[in-house]
Parts: sequence; structure tokens; C-alpha cells
Amino acid sequence: MSRSVVMASPVGRLELVEDAGALVAIRFDAAADGSPEHERGGSPLLVEVRRQLAAYFAGDLRVFELPLRPGGTDFQRRVWAVLATVPWGTTTTYGALAARLGLPPGASRAVGAANGANPIPVVLPCHRVIGADGTLTGYAGGMERKALLLRLEGVPTQADQGALF
Repeated sequence: MSRSVVMASPVGRLELVEDAGALVAIRFDAAADGSPEHERGGSPLLVEVRRQLAAYFAGDLRVFELPLRPGGTDFQRRVWAVLATVPWGTTTTYGALAARLGLPPGASRAVGAANGANPIPVVLPCHRVIGADGTLTGYAGGMERKALLLRLEGVPTQADQGALF
């Protein structure tokens, strides 16, 4: 049985979804179902997810320690496993992720598509993947959120550095 809770964050309202003791999704632009429990409570796991996300947004947490079970294809899960190893405050490229997976350079588009299908953004840090030329590229949550998350981690963005990128 899945459970969810909504929390406010600097990137908007997030719906946190748990199923069978693992975090399975974080959804942007969530609407509460109207019940006070949906806003405040949840299972012990969802309480912990909220605590860790709040600490991350406050700048006090750099590594999430949560049970995750993102649903996707085998290829997507392989990409997300590598994505999970990209450290806080750093960026990588789609091509670099493809290379780490032992894929040819042309596989960066497939890696990008898998990245875009990430069901657990922020915790699985797809916002840390940028274009080969250093520009911010697509983000399912929107480019403003991607830039905000990177700035929160101390990574300058094009808006911060102008012609640097």
C-alpha cells in the first residue's frame, strides 16, 4: 500500500510517496488532499524523508540515507544508480554518465531520457547533470528549480556567472 505526504520546500510543494517501506517518488507542484495528516504526518519513513529533505534545503545535509525503490526499466535504474553517486556540490554531464556506464558517447541522449524520467528528484540528484558545454539543460521540474538546487549546493549557474558558462 502506498502512502504519501506533502511538504513545503524552497522548490515548491513536494509530494513524497512511499510504498512497502521505500521512497518511490517525489513529485513537484503537489496539492494536498485536504487532510491535516497529508500535510503533517505520514509513516515513519515519510517523516524521515521530510526531515532529511528539510535538512538538505537548510544546507545541513549532503548525503541522503533513505531506502529507495524507483520504478523504471533496467536501463533507467542503472542510470539512476550512477546518478546517485554524483556528489553534492558537483556536476557531471550526460556523456560522462554514459561513459561511467560503459556506453558509447552517442548514448548520452538515452542517458538524458533516463535522467528525465527520474521519479525521485532531489534525492536522486538529476539536477547535477548539465550539458557538455556547461549549460543547464532540461529538468523535469523546470530550469528555475534546477538552478535553485545547484545554487543551494554552491554550484554557480549561468545566471550567477554570465559568460563563464
